[in-house]
Amino acid sequence: MNYNAKVTGTGSAFPKKSVSNEELAKQLAKDGIETNHEWILERTGIVSRHYSETGNPDEFNSSLACLASQKALQMAGKTPEDIDQIIFATCTPDTPLPSNGCWLQKKLGAKNAYAMDLVAACSGFIYALNTADQAIRSGDVKTSLVVGSETLSSMTNWSDRSSCVLFGDAAGAVIVERAPADSQSKIITSHLQSDGNLWEILHVIAGGSNEPVSSEALKQKRNKIQMQGREVFKHAVRTLSQFATKALDEAKISHEDLDWFIPHQANLRIIEAVAKRLNIPMNKVILNLDKCGNTSSATVPTALDEAVRQGKIKSGQTVLMDVFGAGLTYGSLLLRW
Repeated sequence: MNYNAKVTGTGSAFPKKSVSNEELAKQLAKDGIETNHEWILERTGIVSRHYSETGNPDEFNSSLACLASQKALQMAGKTPEDIDQIIFATCTPDTPLPSNGCWLQKKLGAKNAYAMDLVAACSGFIYALNTADQAIRSGDVKTSLVVGSETLSSMTNWSDRSSCVLFGDAAGAVIVERAPADSQSKIITSHLQSDGNLWEILHVIAGGSNEPVSSEALKQKRNKIQMQGREVFKHAVRTLSQFATKALDEAKISHEDLDWFIPHQANLRIIEAVAKRLNIPMNKVILNLDKCGNTSSATVPTALDEAVRQGKIKSGQTVLMDVFGAGLTYGSLLLRW
């Protein structure tokens, strides 16, 4: 057996509610948190983001993922019954049990698939795509559904001005299929790594088995995102640059020959710093950060879907995806469309 894996369909979904910087600033001011559009835009590049409506079944994490998956299936010309494998990357699942992959399987009607969740924070989608690639190359899977979906508004610390302006909710999905060994359209290479020693710079400490949510944890917001912004910036720029270079070097592709770069959409200043280090012009960088914010595992697949549907990414072009997240986790994946 000698196979390649290729992406044949993309999809994305967002909650209906879009909140501008001005609207967010007004909401935060009610709780004594001062910010404004100019401050947010200058430091992050974000103009607006989407928030799921609490308690609305149509905007549960798995529901957004279902809509994104249906769009990806339609593009790929596949049905839910064609799916052999569902890999759901998320750190904000609907429930601790069952997995979001199983909720998605139920809603989608993918009765022939096995489903699982993968937790790698903002790097989750690339970790999941790498996993699907390996399963397909091994011959075990023909068609995989890979999803990155988050409702980060549920764990945002609204009293932390530096982090609460960053996050949004969204879902992105891709269909990955078996391709012949000589296929030009394929996943070319991927590189993954993590460093648990750096967990403190970005974490949510309460809500797991070590520290279940309690009144004291809620009071101290230990069930919300805690972030050391400067440390995140430093490590993100270093690792994104390092792992992008690894992928390009292994594939023997220069930055001049690369067609598109899709980095994790965490902060425009991080993206600009990485692009500068890699000598990749910003007109080759796919961005949706301005209108979506940081949607964690959904940032790369939603940006990919937008670029494909706009006709930017064309057959035969190379696309480099590059991620960084809590854990710390990081990695890159290079494919030819």
